[in-house]
Amino acid sequence: MDLLRSHLSRVRIPEATNRVYKSECCVSFDTPRSEGGLYVDLCSFLAFGEEYVGWNYGKSGNPVYLHIKQNKKPVPEDRPLKKPTLLAIGVEGGFDNQEPEYEEIHHIVILPDYITLPFPSVELPEKVRIAVDAVLLSEGAEKKEQLASWTADKKKVTAYALNLQQINNGVIIPPTGWKCSKCDKTDNLWLNLTDGMILCGRKNWDGTGGNNHAVENYHETQYPLAVKLGTISADLEKTDVFSYPEDDSVEDPLLAEHLAFFGIDFSSMEKTEMTTAEKEVDQNMNFDWNRIQESGQELEPLFGSGYTGLINLGNSCYMASTMQVVFSTHSFFSRYYKDQSLKSAFDAAPADPTIDLNMQLTKLGHGLLSGKYSLPAEEKQDGIPPRMFKTVIAASHPEFSSMRQQDALEFFLHFLDQVERIHSGRPEVDPSRSFKFVIEERIECPSGKVAYNKRADYILSLHIPLNEASNKEQLESYSKLKADKSSDEKEIIIDEIVRPRVPLEACLASFSEPEEVHDFYSTALNAKTTAVKTAGLTTFPDYLVLHMRKFVFEEGWVPKKLDVYIDVPDIIDIGNMRSKGIQQGEELLPEKGSDIEMMQPAHIFPNEDIVSKLAVMGFSYLHCQKAAIKTSNAGVEEAMNWLLSHMDDPDIDDPIHFGPQVTGPLVDEESVATLISFGFEEVVARKALKASGGNVEKATDWIFSHPEVSTTMDTAAAPTSSSTRAVDDGVPDGTGRYKLLALVSHMGTSTHCGHYVAHIRKDGRWVIFNDTTVGASTNPPIDMGYLYFFERIND
Repeated sequence: MDLLRSHLSRVRIPEATNRVYKSECCVSFDTPRSEGGLYVDLCSFLAFGEEYVGWNYGKSGNPVYLHIKQNKKPVPEDRPLKKPTLLAIGVEGGFDNQEPEYEEIHHIVILPDYITLPFPSVELPEKVRIAVDAVLLSEGAEKKEQLASWTADKKKVTAYALNLQQINNGVIIPPTGWKCSKCDKTDNLWLNLTDGMILCGRKNWDGTGGNNHAVENYHETQYPLAVKLGTISADLEKTDVFSYPEDDSVEDPLLAEHLAFFGIDFSSMEKTEMTTAEKEVDQNMNFDWNRIQESGQELEPLFGSGYTGLINLGNSCYMASTMQVVFSTHSFFSRYYKDQSLKSAFDAAPADPTIDLNMQLTKLGHGLLSGKYSLPAEEKQDGIPPRMFKTVIAASHPEFSSMRQQDALEFFLHFLDQVERIHSGRPEVDPSRSFKFVIEERIECPSGKVAYNKRADYILSLHIPLNEASNKEQLESYSKLKADKSSDEKEIIIDEIVRPRVPLEACLASFSEPEEVHDFYSTALNAKTTAVKTAGLTTFPDYLVLHMRKFVFEEGWVPKKLDVYIDVPDIIDIGNMRSKGIQQGEELLPEKGSDIEMMQPAHIFPNEDIVSKLAVMGFSYLHCQKAAIKTSNAGVEEAMNWLLSHMDDPDIDDPIHFGPQVTGPLVDEESVATLISFGFEEVVARKALKASGGNVEKATDWIFSHPEVSTTMDTAAAPTSSSTRAVDDGVPDGTGRYKLLALVSHMGTSTHCGHYVAHIRKDGRWVIFNDTTVGASTNPPIDMGYLYFFERIND
């Protein structure tokens, strides 16, 4: 006891605001039910398994721990079955789920000699008794986070719906073909429910997302509500509505009425009976669930290294299927398992390892790949719960923090962005690079002159050309059969349904097909015209990810999932998709000049104080600079008045030319290097930094809002630069031959509902990963994938 009393200064009593971990180790998936139990640090309230508690003592110096051990109670053979009084499972009065019961034993342990004292005991110091009681009575951090996720799903009703003003300006919103009214963005678009303007969303830290035009429109007009296009479906509760004055996602109880104002009407979708087409969709859905999950098949359970399941945390199958595939790649296997131990990750982590992405990725990697939690002792493995990983990866993305189903593609891209971010400055060890490649677009206008533009990406999103189906005769016969049965009021049976079969080669070919670009401004013709765009890849990644665009909108805003099979060969060769840049004899489009360069005296520079105050209000940094210059830095109010009256000027987005009188360097070389590490070319980075006062974040915004600058810079450098540009630096390249490694399949009418399952080729056979179910696949649904992962074949 004297030793314990000497350490009382290192014992804390947890408060309501403290996160107390008592269900799972912070660096492994050990629990109180593990052989060594769990040790809770009575100073930091972090928990550690028996193998790892010594690491924490060595790092923190905290010596006093609460040891929690749960032992399974023996089940008597004559255990009576209780009669249920509630329609529930595993709760008092509900059905008995036959879960084993555990008894929990507690001790106080003092490190480093593991001196053990019993608890409860009146001989223990009062502070220790109070601290332990508080830990045991507290709601664990894991449960708190889970409850917060469920609570976060409940949106509040907006105060702006009832009296929302809607302007009758004749705007009718089509079901497809949307584009931002102020730029060329065609995704992340929001419809303002007052004026019907379609504008892009907020810019993310890395330049993804939108160009802030929707929020800028709110600051200019004060129109409060906007709905995200692409999320509108018959279930209006799942539609994303954002309130700018309330700065949150909200529920609009009059959403159907507000959408109908702009021609989006759901009343015709309310039916009391299934149509023949709907019955066919329902049959297809049941078939998908059975086929993708291999229901009814005798799956051989698999255990050991690389065969560990993931517990579904509540609609988290999108994350589980994606991460199983990710950790089947050599790059992530090496980075977070083979080349990094749990100890090294813990030593490099901050004081709280639960908030460190590197630590939690290493924990997840070791949990999935070590085989420690996949032992063949039971008929079915328990799997591991990726709670801490989900908390960390979702911290910067509120949708993934919720308990709602999400799009596996969106999660995959968000995940790779976060991994790239934590490896900033260390690209040589960044495993996300293995998925990265460069797309080059060639645009030719009627003048015959061309422009080239490059962008980096992680996935190749492919249109599915149904007209290229290989079973057209069977489809025609099936169409006649449906017509005959419909006239006879007979139902189609599941065995009679025929789906289009489209070769993957046709989908890949559609990516490179010429595409018309309307309203393209030609600097050669000094007018808007229709140009032709083609695309190819300048680099081939180590792992090629193909996204099949199976979800479309039909007329009347009816969401539809294409019932189609994709015939995917085991090996593909995309060598013919390599883009070779500007060719001999091609003439580049001239770079667009800016009117502002001629109009603005060179000696006036924007006052940074005025610019920053305007930027805080949500205005574009470049626009704020122009407002300060145009008002000769008279003040914030004068600059704002000018800005509000010139938002629609045709040259408002043109870069500012500060003139040749500037002395000294205009940009910081470190800032240039930072932008180059993001994948931008040096000449573009310098121009952006000049136009944004040297601010890296604003320069990134400027680049993405001026894609034509990147295009002209790429083409201007082409004749004199080598075939490998700055945007290509650090991106892997090799042959275009790939072998199918894995696929993620989806069941359901939308990517935000249903279920995701992964099939992965391991040790020469296909394996199904369906949450905690891991088994040898007997009939992998290769033709039903949503995401396909190919691994490069190295000659």
